Order: sequence, then C-alpha cells, then structure tokens
Amino acid sequence: MGDPEVGQVNTLSLMLAGALAALLLAPRAERLAAQGLARLSRWYAGLSPRTVAAATFGLLVALLLSVLLGNLLRGLPFYSWVWSVLVTLILAAFFVPFATRHADAFGLLAFPQVRRKPGSKILDTNVIIDGRILELARSGFLEGELVVPGFVLRELQVLADHADPQKRTRGKRGLTVLEDLRGVRPLRVEDWDDPQLSTVDDKLVRLARETGGKLLTNDGNLGKIARLHGLEVLSMHAVAVALRPQVQAGDHLTITVTKSGQQQGQGVGYLEDGTMVVVEDGLKFRGKSTRVLVVNNVQTNVGRMIFAKVDKNDAA
Repeated sequence: MGDPEVGQVNTLSLMLAGALAALLLAPRAERLAAQGLARLSRWYAGLSPRTVAAATFGLLVALLLSVLLGNLLRGLPFYSWVWSVLVTLILAAFFVPFATRHADAFGLLAFPQVRRKPGSKILDTNVIIDGRILELARSGFLEGELVVPGFVLRELQVLADHADPQKRTRGKRGLTVLEDLRGVRPLRVEDWDDPQLSTVDDKLVRLARETGGKLLTNDGNLGKIARLHGLEVLSMHAVAVALRPQVQAGDHLTITVTKSGQQQGQGVGYLEDGTMVVVEDGLKFRGKSTRVLVVNNVQTNVGRMIFAKVDKNDAA
C-alpha cells in the first residue's frame, strides 16, 4: 500500500475517531453548556438597576482617569498604547468592584432614593397570612400607607403554588387577605428587591431602612433584628396582648355590691375602671366587700361586663 493510501486511511481513522469522541462527549458538553447558560440567566436576572448603575459609574470614572493618565504617559520616551490599555484595566478592576460593593451609595446617582411617608406600614408575610390586620384596618385604627413588598408577594405566590397542602392553604389565605385589604383601604405594592440579600427578613429590614417606613410583623426574631437596626416595629401579637381582657374566667376579684341586678338575687358592683360586675346571688352581700369568682367576660357595645358568682370559701 502506497504512502497516499496510507495517508487517506489515517485521515479517515482520525475523522472516525473524532466523530465517535463527539458522539460520546456531546451529551456532557450539552449539559455543561445548559448549566452555564442557566447560571448566566440567573446572574442576569439577579442584577438590580442600582448595581448596574453603580458598575457603570465605576467604569466611567476609570475611563476618565485613564484618559488623564494617558495624556501624562505620552510624554514618556517608553510610552506605547499598551500602557494606556493596562492603566485602563487596572483602574476598571479597582473602581467597578468598589462601586458595586457600595451600590446603595453610587446607585443613587441614577436611581435617587425616595423617602416614603413616615407613617407607611411595610407588611411581612406572616402578618398577612395571620389575617387580623384586615379587621384592624376595618376598625380605622391602622393609619398611614400600607406597603406590600414585591418579594413578599412573590413568596405568597410560591406558597400558593406549593405541593404541600398546608403551605398552599397559607399562601392562598395570604393572597385572599391582601385582596380583601385592598378593598378596605389603599394598598401599594413596592416593586423593590435586592438580589444580594438572600432572605426575605433581610430584605424587609433593608427596605424599611431605605424608605423610613414602619415594619408590621408577627415575627418576634425579625422584630428584634429590626429594632437593633433602629427601626420602628409594630407587632400584631403585641396589639392582641394589649387588648386582651385583664380579667378572665377563673380569676378572683374583691368588689363591693352596691345595688341589685335585673334578675332576682343578683348583685351589681363596679371595678375601679367602671366595669360592671354582675354577681349571681350577690344581693345579700350588699354593702360588703365580697370575694367573687369570674365566670364570664363579655364585651358589649357600651363596654365590658363581667359575670361572677360569690366565692364559696369567702361566703362560708
């Protein structure tokens, strides 16, 4: 077999080997390419406008300084265009990362910080799902602008679409509460996010700091962290505890029966705050300081009313 034929055989062998190698490596290369594109997409989607603005500002400063330094370097005998490129790369490597790390400061040049009204309330996920905020808003005690961050709304959507029935129910309840709340009073969705912060709690604290709003939450740990940052926190749980009746069934009171009640044998006395106490079979203790056991505590339109009975030990 002559040399030309040997060369053709070698060429065909190499082509066949290359085709087989490509066939074997193609799936892996495809997976690597897909993973790379997915990472690039996540990175691009995670870029915030302020970060891009800060990086652009840093690059602009680097280019301006490189032009000034380039004019100075041109007077040197060993100057060449390579020096200008090198200086530009060094300045860009310094200013761009520095600006992105301080995006909150440099990003304000393109996206000025907007201060909300001091009375605005920023709602977190827990307080929305809890639902008591709806009744509080209807009562008229909740003043100021109600703000729902976009990342909180997305978290509720993820819960509403979750495979776990319990989480799905919580997410749907939160979305329903927001829908009803919008019908009670104005509700604004704040389309703000910071991809550099990984948790919703961190984002809530940052948003409250930037807007000057008050954080409305039921999360005790989040409230502690927010207060450490100097933020004002409104806790629905604290409000519920504050509004809880001071006297409950099973408690003992000492009152003086001053008059008769509507039913036979009933005695009526009053607490120091004016709350009426109706004592079963208490009329016979009229004018005396009597120890009674609270049976029920009723909230009426005219105020609170306590129903009690004479403590048997005291009566004995």
